Parts: sequence; structure tokens; C-alpha cells
Amino acid sequence: MSRVCELTGKKAMVGNNVSHAMNKTKRKFGANLIKKRFYIPEEDKWVTLKVSTSALKTINKIGISAALKEARAKGFYK
Repeated sequence: MSRVCELTGKKAMVGNNVSHAMNKTKRKFGANLIKKRFYIPEEDKWVTLKVSTSALKTINKIGISAALKEARAKGFYK
């Protein structure tokens, strides 16, 4: 399974390791993802989502139902 947030679409980005001698080698900056279960009262069921920590803060702020609605509108969640 890929390391992509199911609500925001965040994924790894590419950058460089830079040494003191300014030598550059490619590296990846992974998304800060966690696997979390959420209860959706409208559907009366539990869902397990792989979400970024910033998406988790958004869920705490606006609620899981509103966050899922936004993600569906943007095409990140089925």
C-alpha cells in the first residue's frame, strides 16, 4: 500500500541530502502518516484511514464527516 494520505493526498516529496562539502544526493521526505480508526455516526460504522497528522488536526477541528465530504469532493476518498 502506498504512503499517501487518504484525505489530503499528501505523499512523499523528493529533495537532496547536502553534506558540509555541498555534495548533493537524492532523498525522499516521507509524509507523516498514521493509521487511525474513525467512527462515522451517519453511516453507523467504523472506517480505518491512513491519514497525515495535519489531516488529523483538521478532523479534530471540523469533524470526520465534513473532512470525508471535502476529500470526496477533491477526489481523494471514494
